[in-house]
Amino acid sequence: MMKWLVVLAALVAFAECLHKMPLIKGKSARQTLKEKGLWEEYRKTHPYNPAAKFYSSGTESMTNDADLSYYGTISIGTPPQSFSVIFDTGSSNLWVPSVYCNSTACENHNQFNPSQSSTFQWGDQSLSIQYGTGSMTGLLGSDTVEVGGISVANQVFGLSETEASFMTYMQADGILGLAFQSIASDNVVPVFNNMITEGLVPEPIFSVYLSGNSEQGSEVVFGGTDSTHYTGTITWIPLSSATYWQINMDSVTINGQTVACSGGCQAIIDTGTSLIVGPTTDINNLNSWVGASTDQSGDAIVNCQNIASMPDVTFTLNGNAFTVPASAYVSQSSSGCMTGFGQGGTMQLWILGDVFIREYYAVFNAQTQNIGLAKSA
Repeated sequence: MMKWLVVLAALVAFAECLHKMPLIKGKSARQTLKEKGLWEEYRKTHPYNPAAKFYSSGTESMTNDADLSYYGTISIGTPPQSFSVIFDTGSSNLWVPSVYCNSTACENHNQFNPSQSSTFQWGDQSLSIQYGTGSMTGLLGSDTVEVGGISVANQVFGLSETEASFMTYMQADGILGLAFQSIASDNVVPVFNNMITEGLVPEPIFSVYLSGNSEQGSEVVFGGTDSTHYTGTITWIPLSSATYWQINMDSVTINGQTVACSGGCQAIIDTGTSLIVGPTTDINNLNSWVGASTDQSGDAIVNCQNIASMPDVTFTLNGNAFTVPASAYVSQSSSGCMTGFGQGGTMQLWILGDVFIREYYAVFNAQTQNIGLAKSA
């Protein structure tokens, strides 16, 4: 009996080490712009360019992703100042708006005020992050950053001075990057690296669960996994490059037929992109296979009545098949139905974004440099 009590106590203690960061599924920029009747005009002036953040140009890029909707709250400073951020496995820097920013995008978001934090220190570098449209520029400083109950001391982060106009319509104040230091702007040490080196997590892993339609339950767990969020076993896939969370993809198939990524390609598991994105020719082929037609703003439209009869799409990663049904890759809104397959231009890189991660619980291991995927519960 005593032995079991010891085991139980150990399990309870371990459960307490897991730091869960709840994510809210909020309004996307697309929803906000549609409500204001600005979407059509906006889409013309800000074409969707999700691949922008993966062009390595020395500055870390991002994109006007109008469909991002998962946010978590962190705090910076002493006493803490709160910010909602996108936890982005496709970038590596943390930045938030600051009181030095006079862009429209900063006016309707929380702004960090260094003079109100006793632990803040200025850095000596500036920060510039390119977007698909416009950019964010700012200054670097360091302070205590609290994420999911973990306090990271002396974390270097960006304080924005100017922000691209599309940020005005995003609910999140800023972005917390979870990719590797090798792609961080100014070689800043990312938040998760500091959690590991400061011994703040039991294991060098974090995992992401994105809930479907409901707004509740999505979370990032730092230091482990939450077995209530997946079924079956976790399949581990080695990274092909420890820059982004990048892996080898063998093919994209429908009913055994290769429809995209013929002969293999590279894919990135990216919580900071809402759709599944690929080279334009591949995506056009994939969309026509599932029966979608592309409208003038590049959205792949389908008849909502057809969802039940549309085929599954299988992504084979390192020899393992991950199937995404139509119920997962088609989004329904008041204005109709569209697929979650977006065009990434000429870049031969696939981005497996939220459409994929909602189906597959994702575990990111920074030490062994691999990704675990399991069917979401």
